[in-house]
Formats: sequence, C-alpha cells, structure tokens
Amino acid sequence: MGNRRRVAERRKTRPAVIGGVIAVVVGGAGFGAYALYGGGAAADDGSRAASDQKPKVKTGPLSATEVTTTARAFLTAWQSGKVPQAAAATDEAAAATALLTGYTKDARVKDVTLTPGKPTGDKVPFSVKGTVAYKNTEKPLAYESRLTVVRRTSDGKPLVDWHSAVVHPDLKDGDKLVTGEAGTPPVKALDRDGGELTKQKYASLGPVLDGLREKYGKEAGGKAGIELRVVRGKSAKSDDLSDKTLLELSQGTPGTVKTTLDPALQTAAEKQVAKKAKSSVAVMRASTGEILAAANASPGFNTAFQGSLAPGSTMKVITASLLLDKGLASADKKHPCPKYFTYGHWKFQNDKKFEIKDGTFKASFARSCNTAFISQAPKLKDDDLTQQAQQVFGLGMNNWAIGVPTFDGAVPVQSAAQMGASLIGQGGVRMNPLNMASVSATVKAGTFHQPYLVSPDVDGRKLAKASRTMPAGTLSQLRELMSYTASYGTAAEAMSGVSGDVGAKTGSAEVDGQKKPNGWFTAYRGDLAAAGVVQQGGHGGETAGPIVAALLKAGS
Repeated sequence: MGNRRRVAERRKTRPAVIGGVIAVVVGGAGFGAYALYGGGAAADDGSRAASDQKPKVKTGPLSATEVTTTARAFLTAWQSGKVPQAAAATDEAAAATALLTGYTKDARVKDVTLTPGKPTGDKVPFSVKGTVAYKNTEKPLAYESRLTVVRRTSDGKPLVDWHSAVVHPDLKDGDKLVTGEAGTPPVKALDRDGGELTKQKYASLGPVLDGLREKYGKEAGGKAGIELRVVRGKSAKSDDLSDKTLLELSQGTPGTVKTTLDPALQTAAEKQVAKKAKSSVAVMRASTGEILAAANASPGFNTAFQGSLAPGSTMKVITASLLLDKGLASADKKHPCPKYFTYGHWKFQNDKKFEIKDGTFKASFARSCNTAFISQAPKLKDDDLTQQAQQVFGLGMNNWAIGVPTFDGAVPVQSAAQMGASLIGQGGVRMNPLNMASVSATVKAGTFHQPYLVSPDVDGRKLAKASRTMPAGTLSQLRELMSYTASYGTAAEAMSGVSGDVGAKTGSAEVDGQKKPNGWFTAYRGDLAAAGVVQQGGHGGETAGPIVAALLKAGS
C-alpha cells in the first residue's frame, strides 16, 4: 500500500472552501474566534527590522496566548489544506509536509473539520472529522488527537512539537496513512474450539488480530477489501508493530486462521486485567507451548507478548538454576543472605534491608533475598547468565515464531555491577509476561517448549529449541524452591487456595522515574503456566499475584 500523510491549512482574513465544505470549528476555552479568522504564528516569515543590537531570544515557560496562537495557526492551516503554512508552524517542517500532504493524497481524507479542546499547559487536544473517499466509496472518519507546543531553542519561537501521532494517535514516526485495496486480505481468527475471536469480544486481542492478518492473510484464502490503514515505517517495524486498519470502506473476504486460545481462559484474563491498571498476563500449556490466553489492561499495545521490562526477582528462577548447576547453591544447604553485598563498586541490599542468618538457599529464594544471588557474582563469568537463559530457557535469541510478533526476552552479557544487577532481574535484563510464563513452563515441563499461538502445522514454520536441558538434580531442586515459595514464601498469600502441583516466584522491578516498582508474578499449576506484570503496581505478590493465581484456578 502507499503512504498516508496529513494535509495542513490556515487562514488569514476569511475562511476558505477547498475541495468541499471545510469549516474551522470554533470551540475550546482560550481559542475564541481564531478558528475562523486566524493569522498569527504560522504567518510569521521570521523577518525583522534592521537593528544594531542582536535580538533577545525569548526563554521560559510558554504563555497561554503563545500556546493557543501556535495551535490556531497549525490547525487552521491544516484544515484549510495549506500544507506549507501548517508545516511552518511545526519544529520539523519537512516531516510535517510529507505526512500532511499524504493525508489528502494517500489517505484520501477530505472535508476535514478540526475542533480544538481546552488547552492544558502546553498541550492542546483536538477532534478530527472528515470523509475518506476512494473511487466511488466514501465513509466518515472521526477520532481524537492532541498536539504539544514547544519553544524553539534558536529564537524562542513557539512551534508545534512535530510527531506523526499529531496527525493520528496510532501513528509512530515514520508510519504512513494509506487508503486503497488492502495489501493483505482480512482473516477470521478462531479460538481452539472454533469460536470467532473479535476485538469487540476480547479487547486485548486487537494487536494479536492485526498480527495474524499480517502473517496469514495472504495464505489463508481471503480477498482484500478497501481500507484506511496505518502502514508501519522502519522504526515501528523494528518494534514488531503490525500494520493497522483504521477504517474499512468495503469488506474483503476473510480467510480463516485457528489459534490455540482458550475462550474461557481468555475471558477470565480480560476480566482480571480490567481490575488493575497497566496490568498484563499470559497463560500457556507447559507441556506443549500452546498459548491459552493473553490480556492487557491497555489494549493498544500487546505488552503480554511485546513488552520489554525488567522482570525483577522473577529472574531469580533462571539465576537459581544457574547457581544450582554450578554447585554454588543447594536448596537445603546454608547460604549467605546479608543485609548488603558490594559488587562492581555498587552496594546492593534487600527489601527493607532484611537479612537471614544461618538460612538455607531455599529460605533465601522464598523470601527473595537479593544478596543471596549477588554474593555469588564473583564466582560467575560475565556471560554465564546469558548462556543459561538462551541454552536452557530459550530466551533472548530473537527466534520465537509464535504466529504474531513477539519480544523474546533479552539477557545481554554485562560486567561488574550491571552483571550483579542482572542476577536479580535488573540491569539490562528485559522480559514480558509471555517470556516469564515460559520460564515457569520450562521448570514444570523439564524442558523448553517455545510458546505458540498458531500451530506450526499451519505454515510449516520451525519452532525455537533450547540446546540443553537442566540436569535432573537441578530441576528437582528448582521445583522444590518454587513450590516452597508458593506455600511459605512471598507468593504464599496470592497462591492461597491454588491446590495441586504448584510453584511460584514474585518480583518487583525498580524503574527510574517511578515511585512504585513494577510488580511481577510467575507460577505454574499442573500443566498450566502463567505470568503477569502490573506496571507501577508495587510488590508482585500483592498486584500481579492475584491475577495469575485466579487464572491458574480458572484453568483447572
């Protein structure tokens, strides 16, 4: 498909009619009648009267007048179709010109009406209404967006801070808006029982359904329709974001793709994340790798599959397996857990500076003692943890093929303090709920099974493999550690009432700029494995724990 961009406009003395009815709507506190009779910042050509003195550059916070005047210039010009004037009101005129031109040419949006809302500081919300027209087909388009006004450093002039999201909130920088025959036919996604999966029924599945269409649309036997779509640029593609349909002008004929999702568990997962803001969860079958559910409180991005977050102490499952493998720890043997341990010139400590005197490694794992793990750092090579994650748990090699885009975890080789931090899930380590559900699944199954959403039999793709399995002694002790933690450790409260063969680990990951850490929880029950995160939630046992535990119960 082609490119999509926005068209910009502005008026000086009286409203203009271009390509249909285009009327600037007057509205929003502080905007007054400017929308009909604007001039202001976008008309400024930057010329100045000759002077022997160098003009002063205005600095400091923007005034309300500067914000509204700048927004007025940009919105009026965009609405009127005057791309050069609208682009001149931004701090990246070339990029703005390209996208705004494409808004009419490629996205085929006409009769645009922009209605500003009430400014908040330097931010101005606005609504967009227009018509998307392709050949003999038209459909109305309506959405909300916003812009931010900034002061240019060189001369202090207030300008719109340009990002593609100003044109449409689903755009990332480098993306395009295009209307035409969809490059990929639609798909009808089914759950494991044959029921249809829709965004209306399962709010979290929007990104998943987009990914299924991109992967299987052409080979599933469907026929493309006419759509307004976001076509991803290089930066968004590097983040594994799929193209996205914004408006369907005429329906195509969908092909059919069957997934492994369990309708009852998916429904339960949606309900659980709805109770906690910024929460995400994934559930899978340990013995096969089948993904049974995935849900996100913020459905616009699939954090469950594509999130890249420090996993905190849930990473200790992998680290514990490494220490057990190397004989640096044993479940029932004495193991140090001091208040502090310094490594790489960094002083590490435990939550609330606790210590365990004469305790076992099992006690340290169950209570999540940081220093019990970091104290072993001097005996490890810089790449030991990386190799353990890749070779035993199948993580961090960017080779999962589940059927839709994923982030497969990252455990980079680090040294000194950063290596020590990695042992407790900080430093450069990054995971998401699917990664950590897979960690618990590997412990339960005894070997890594790559998670998958669509059976490899559908398209003959090869699933990722781990190059080795844990020795029997390591595996049995690791299961003992997780079982003990679920019954008597930091996971006990959340796992109360979850019966059977269970194991769990909690985690809290500190993030710069956050008052509260991200709360993590990973666990298994029988053949089910699940993990969740609540961003800025606090301790994992109190936040993500109840979500995961509820799904393990629901899957019984």
